[in-house]
Amino acid sequence: MRYDLIIFDNDGVLVDSEPISNRLLAAYLTELGHPTSYEDSIRDYMGSAMHRIHDLVQERTGRQLPPDFDDVFHARVFAAFERELKPVPGVADVLSKLTADGVPYCVASSGSHERIRVGHRTTGLDRWFDEDRIFSSQDVGRGKPAPDLFLYAAERMGVPPRKCVVIEDSPLGVQAAVAAGMDVYGLTAMTPVERLAGANQLFSDHGELADLLV
Repeated sequence: MRYDLIIFDNDGVLVDSEPISNRLLAAYLTELGHPTSYEDSIRDYMGSAMHRIHDLVQERTGRQLPPDFDDVFHARVFAAFERELKPVPGVADVLSKLTADGVPYCVASSGSHERIRVGHRTTGLDRWFDEDRIFSSQDVGRGKPAPDLFLYAAERMGVPPRKCVVIEDSPLGVQAAVAAGMDVYGLTAMTPVERLAGANQLFSDHGELADLLV
């Protein structure tokens, strides 16, 4: 194993939440008078912290989203998670092998702590992630593509950035990992290969990831 820490993104990498959350985000923005397709949401907001959604909407339209936007959106997402959310296929096998081999790992997500925990409880992945392995953009104030979150996770886990690899599926996440001085492996399941061009390695499923991490 060439890395001392594996840093997983959450949405789309551990839990199959991106189709759910982007469908609901597109619908809610459209409802508020900001016409947005599912494809628009994937392109513009996938991997974003909530503050970036607010910033982009205001930049493009000159209008602010309502004060309760985050609360309403999260309520809709969490309700959908309870009905629909699944772990990404193969992720439990990867986590099991890392645990058996004694390789440190954690999750560093643009999502809130509550979103991470709801997703993990719903999918059963909470068995793999105690409090000390969960990091959110809430912890640092700036989400991806800033490197702050990944640097914070590495510091808390006691590993230099150069000895970390980030597992990501969004262009913003890849940019953040590169800016943090970390290697990054890009999951191409939902993102075109060319949009993950900064990644050191690309993989299409967690079976391939397991081989890359040997």
